[in-house]
Amino acid sequence: MAVNSGSRISGYQRPVDLIEIAQRTQATKQQQRASGSSFKEMFSSEMAQSRNIAFSRHAHERLYSRGLTLSDESLKSIAGAIDKADAKGSKETLILSDDAAYVVSVPNRTVITVFDRDNLREGVVTAIDSAVII
Repeated sequence: MAVNSGSRISGYQRPVDLIEIAQRTQATKQQQRASGSSFKEMFSSEMAQSRNIAFSRHAHERLYSRGLTLSDESLKSIAGAIDKADAKGSKETLILSDDAAYVVSVPNRTVITVFDRDNLREGVVTAIDSAVII
């Protein structure tokens, strides 16, 4: 069966819009990524939003790869530490807790990266102007 450019398929003909198809495909992929996140990630994200704390993609990856979880109490402590650092005029701070360390952009209230105890002992933390111990 030959198909002409002017023939109709199933009684419906519409010009092909490649940009629309690409955008629709991209939106579908984003929805799949969002729905593919684990309950733990979604729960942590919701808890952080309630405390006005954001986590960078890198920080999320570090939390996941290192098996760290954040309780509501931990988020409260981090939020309080950010408030303290902000009151002192800090821009980038290191927040040290019993089980992890967080590098935070204070003006943005965003956790940039996370270290567990083992990784913190091995490394050097640079580009910070303060540290808060919680």
